[in-house]
Amino acid sequence: HPALELVAACEEDAITAAALPENVKTTHTSYTEMLDTTPCDIIAIGDYYAKRGSLAIEALQRGKHVILDKPVCTSLDELATIRELVAEKNLRLGCMLDMREKACFLRARQFIAAGKLGKVTQIHFGGQHPLLLSSRPSWYFEKGKQGGTINDIGIHGIDMITFLTGDTIAKVHAAREWQAFYTRDDNFKDAAQIMLETANGCGVIGDVSYAAPNSQGYSNPLYWRFTIWGTAGVLDITSTADSVMAYLDGQSEGFAVEECTGQLPDCLDSFLADINGTPADLNTGSILKVSQSTLEIQKLSY
Repeated sequence: HPALELVAACEEDAITAAALPENVKTTHTSYTEMLDTTPCDIIAIGDYYAKRGSLAIEALQRGKHVILDKPVCTSLDELATIRELVAEKNLRLGCMLDMREKACFLRARQFIAAGKLGKVTQIHFGGQHPLLLSSRPSWYFEKGKQGGTINDIGIHGIDMITFLTGDTIAKVHAAREWQAFYTRDDNFKDAAQIMLETANGCGVIGDVSYAAPNSQGYSNPLYWRFTIWGTAGVLDITSTADSVMAYLDGQSEGFAVEECTGQLPDCLDSFLADINGTPADLNTGSILKVSQSTLEIQKLSY
């Protein structure tokens, strides 16, 4: 990115460091030492899920902005500390909620915002992933490191509810996690379903399990598929095909929604805009809010 300069990189795990590609160079083996000795403005974090919160807190305490992949953290206590620090020190938080960047979701969002679907009454989404055991990091299956499949996958779907409709989660009716496919030990629950209600009374049902066929990877048409019902019709969004189909009351056939105005910035540009005082749609406040909702749902699934 032209606005950024990479000044340091840390990997504390010796085995991981030894396995890094030749073009990935590290400068430190101690995260704390890197924070304390390297002048910088931003820390980017990519450790295992349950460690990310503590790493973010350490950086924020030292006055650094933080960007990381989802989830931000795996506990509500950590999130509360992060919220306090960004407010106290006037810092910004970035998160790679990159489904917002897909053109199909922007087209659907604008269609709904224009009132063409009427009042949104029901949402069903499927975010089923392939488990891909041979390539998935081993820490997923180590006790306490993944932090729950709803917090892992579900945060994308929950974020999209607000992105698509402008609505927010008001009530959790049900949340369940269990083992459906992975049964080697009891450290990892691969199946997850949720039933929610939004502030506007819309009902939401979602499945974010590791249930998709491994042989198809992420090409399955059911991967991140949203069906949204409104008082004027139904919208069906298939992310793998970049497709949005509308079926409206009073019309005998469905049609493709192809009209789209503008383009949203990606996660990194949104983060930089937030730092520069011109927050985009994805910003510190929206990231904290969706993280809070997701962790509350995750907690109820135990």
